[in-house]
Amino acid sequence: MSTADVLVIGGGLHGLSTALHLARRGAKVIILEGEFIGRHASGASAAGVRTLGRNPLEMPLALRAMRMWHKIGELVDDDCGFQAHGQLRVAETEAQLEGEANRIDQLRARGYANEKVIGQEQLGELVPGINPKFIGAAYAAEDGAADPHRTLVAFRAAAEGAGVIIYERAPVRSMTRQGDTWVLESGAGVFKARKLVNAAGAWGARIAAMTGEVIPLSAKASMMMVTERLAQTIRPVVSIVGRSLSFKQSSQGTLVLGGGIQGRYDLDSGCTAMDFHALARGAAAAGELMPAVTGTRITRCWSGIEGKTSDLLPVICPGKAKGLFHIFGFSGHGFQLVPAAGEAMAEMVTTGVVPKAILPFNADRLTINGAVA
Repeated sequence: MSTADVLVIGGGLHGLSTALHLARRGAKVIILEGEFIGRHASGASAAGVRTLGRNPLEMPLALRAMRMWHKIGELVDDDCGFQAHGQLRVAETEAQLEGEANRIDQLRARGYANEKVIGQEQLGELVPGINPKFIGAAYAAEDGAADPHRTLVAFRAAAEGAGVIIYERAPVRSMTRQGDTWVLESGAGVFKARKLVNAAGAWGARIAAMTGEVIPLSAKASMMMVTERLAQTIRPVVSIVGRSLSFKQSSQGTLVLGGGIQGRYDLDSGCTAMDFHALARGAAAAGELMPAVTGTRITRCWSGIEGKTSDLLPVICPGKAKGLFHIFGFSGHGFQLVPAAGEAMAEMVTTGVVPKAILPFNADRLTINGAVA
């Protein structure tokens, strides 16, 4: 039987970040991952590092995370492939552009100045070759993107370097409370700790249910595509108002296309299946955005399963049981939050105080008088 101060269930980026911050606060931490590190949402992410278009309730955490991304090497001794070339959400009608302007005005009224509206001329300078039907965009200049796999390697190495012990192929089969201690039986043996972090992603509600807590959660299987290499011409990450498309060009010249195009999934097996009709629609949208890339060969597609809440905001809060804490349900936009969410979790776990930035993410909001919202 292995013991720790904190057991973290789930080896995605949020589990790794939480474990890293906890270890640097002096805790002995063990991660139990059911498959392998980054298997699902973290490894299948478009790796957008964005404040653009976020729910205002996420902004305090997102802005803290953005400051951390701009010096991410200080946290994990690697730049994670992060490049801050900005993010754009382009509009093709005056009504769409006005809607973006109104949204940004509301953000500014709350004190957030991370976005602005730009016109067609500046848009064309930022994205040479963009279809002239797009007349302007919302623009967040400090945003960008990273390399998801390099980020996983960096956070894992940093966590292990801080003393975190990781067990893969270790699904949790049962958990009980013995006094003030959690006892977990897993595929890697039995583990004990006084504190338990549920970072199980799409399976977060199932882990919560094993403690007697009901948290409403569905799932999604966002798909990604990557193309053959092209000449490097595009720097910002580009999305389209009202479309499921995220378009970026990697440092290797490949186009990386995602943005919420959905496949099929099975939580019991952990398997996903590609929906090639949906992928075709995403590829067509990319060609509409940038006509010059029409006909570019797609070389690889993949998908992973992510937890999805009814309001598309994460669950980051103490659990109902003593010593239990939740961090899951990022609904397809958790990558950018990773460094700050892990930091906030470590503070909450070690002090018992919920940081202000994560107060909106209590699981109770998803239920009404104990019933599913």
